[in-house]
Amino acid sequence: MIVMRHLRQLGAIGLRVVGLVAVLTSGSRSAPPPNILLIYTDDVGYGDVSCNGQQTLKTPHIDRIAAEGLRHTDAHCSAATCTPSRFALLTGRYAFRQPGTGIARGDANMIIQPGTTTVATLLKQVGYTTGVIGKWHLGLGKGEVDWNTEIRPNPHDIGFDYHYLIPATGDRVPCVYVEQGRVVGLDPSDPIQVSFTKRIDPSPSGAEVPPESLKQRWSHGHNQTIVNGISRIGWMTGGQSARWVDEEMADTITAKATTFLEEHRDEPFFLFFSTHDIHVPRVPHPRFQGKSGLGWRGDAMLQLDWCVGQLLNKLDELGLREQTLVIFTSDNGPVLDDGYVDQANELVGDHRPNGPFRAGKYSSFEGGTRVPMLIRWPQRIPAGQVSAALIGQVDFAASVAALVGAEIPAGQCIDSRNELDALLGTDPHGRPHLMHEARNLALRMGHWKYVPPGRVRDGLGPWTTVDIPRPGALFDLRQDVAERRDVADEHPEVFVKLQRLHERLLSGGDQPDHVGQ
Repeated sequence: MIVMRHLRQLGAIGLRVVGLVAVLTSGSRSAPPPNILLIYTDDVGYGDVSCNGQQTLKTPHIDRIAAEGLRHTDAHCSAATCTPSRFALLTGRYAFRQPGTGIARGDANMIIQPGTTTVATLLKQVGYTTGVIGKWHLGLGKGEVDWNTEIRPNPHDIGFDYHYLIPATGDRVPCVYVEQGRVVGLDPSDPIQVSFTKRIDPSPSGAEVPPESLKQRWSHGHNQTIVNGISRIGWMTGGQSARWVDEEMADTITAKATTFLEEHRDEPFFLFFSTHDIHVPRVPHPRFQGKSGLGWRGDAMLQLDWCVGQLLNKLDELGLREQTLVIFTSDNGPVLDDGYVDQANELVGDHRPNGPFRAGKYSSFEGGTRVPMLIRWPQRIPAGQVSAALIGQVDFAASVAALVGAEIPAGQCIDSRNELDALLGTDPHGRPHLMHEARNLALRMGHWKYVPPGRVRDGLGPWTTVDIPRPGALFDLRQDVAERRDVADEHPEVFVKLQRLHERLLSGGDQPDHVGQ
């Protein structure tokens, strides 16, 4: 056993050396591969961070990343909702190409199948230790999930050495943490059962109790099993000792993240820190409640900013600031009322969560996918940079592979381009085109935006909808960033060009070779 352990350690060291040599011998690389900290937030809009220009809600720790690095102004998640964005980010594949990648239920099976190349498996190729902490929402297990035993497959099967998860979202059962495939703190004598198809919880539901008895009332849906005084989507019984306390969630996952940084300070690491803030239910710790003046949504942003500060301070404390690539971004655009009565609409005031863009979460308009993206890597990125390059999270896989010298297997990461130069701020143009997934699939090409015909969500909730008539709409974002004026009739040649490209992309054409430009 001792001999085998030493052999495994030597093998791991060898992988790190191979990765390091690959980077050092590359003509365009002069520094060893960095540690990577990806801070992936939930429902945070372009205008929710103060470095993007708003003055109503200060986010000094988040702003520090921009001040010490690079702020992108035209960066996008791949979809206007969480599950497909997370899928695309990790796999380098647009989620619309795989059925079953819509917003996942709390008991959904693992959506990214074992054997799929992910950002994590690429980094493990060259010796990185990998971890994911926080919101997952990409499914777990196979078949009917038994929450009382080891749940497989799990993130370990797609490249993550360590995981500590919120399985889906805070508004969906099961309301427990999962660490290394097992529910944390579970009492075997109080087994968990979960159902999204039939009622299994005999306790009064959120729809049946007096609204004033709930810690946070529901406005639509979210009215089934009650956990921590808040009713959720879905039914759950058992697991009383394992159930989370919403007010402690940010502290819990941040503590796990700082511990991960400490434990892996002496080796290359990738930490995917996936926050729950500012998704509903927004229940910040009491020390943040009432501090923003914008209700609990604003308070949750202050809590998120604190979490970011904790991680940045930990990197400083460990002497890892210079050699760590920090990326801050969001899984989709913002939303106000998203199922709970938390005064997000009533107290928003002059704050514009979507900045100058139209709509937010669930929408094909820019506010649905144009999100904050801030990058700091002192060894490579000068402080205080700003880039207007078109950036997509779907390109993280190929760009990270290029950065560390990993190889993408044939047939994997098929939509991901090597846009490392744009990501790090040396290419001012970025992607030639980018798909935006919502109810319908919009397309960006440069400053042009094509929205196909169909119904599109508008506003920030409660929503209105607008109908895009046939054959679709064309917006010139250089002149009309708010997407209010359809210019298809004025630029018919551009409209046809984007329409045809849109058709090719839907059918699988125009896929990159991972080399990029």
